[in-house]
Amino acid sequence: MAKPAMTASDHKIVSDAVAAAEAGSAGEIVTIVTSRSDAYHDIALIWSAVAALLAMTALEIAPMVALGMVERALGLWGHDWTPRGVLGVAITLAALKFMAVYLLMRFTPLGLWLTPRFIRNARVRSRALTCFRVGAESRTSGRTGVLIYVSLDEHHAEIIADAAIASKVAPDTWGYAMKAMLDPLRAGQIAQGIAAAVAEVGKVLAEHLPRHADDANELPDRLIEV
Repeated sequence: MAKPAMTASDHKIVSDAVAAAEAGSAGEIVTIVTSRSDAYHDIALIWSAVAALLAMTALEIAPMVALGMVERALGLWGHDWTPRGVLGVAITLAALKFMAVYLLMRFTPLGLWLTPRFIRNARVRSRALTCFRVGAESRTSGRTGVLIYVSLDEHHAEIIADAAIASKVAPDTWGYAMKAMLDPLRAGQIAQGIAAAVAEVGKVLAEHLPRHADDANELPDRLIEV
């Protein structure tokens, strides 16, 4: 999975937003952006198997049509087909269909289009949780970390808070931060969208976890690309 193309200016926009948001609270904000959260190998394999099965079904339903196409392609006019030859055609057609669909699913937008939205959202959530556990969970002394995770190809984002914040804030509170991201992301302004979400998260943190004089910056302010 390729990393999103974020410029130095984009990184500065986000890191400045994180620093400003953290200045008024004891919370720590981690931002992560990725092009895609999963390769969806399993979905590609399922659709490829379906295509192969349909190819063999078509040969079963209309064998003369399929065999006629093979004859014309190979110049075998009036070929006398044996059971072994028909089986060979069936296996070859199924294999070609499988390979073609798999490549299309893996390396073109078709893969995401044919992946149900609930699966895409679940994969993004799973990847976000993994990143949170590795990069933010229990990484602060007061368990005050918040992850903003954006997956571009899936058009989906997640906000996950550590225990000290999650215990004080209802999950739907983060809806304002999500909403703040929408218009900039739709316009292709990734850094601006993340920065807008950071500002909203900062307001929540300042309300529930005000900053103390001895607070230290425990997590990096920079935008992380994965």
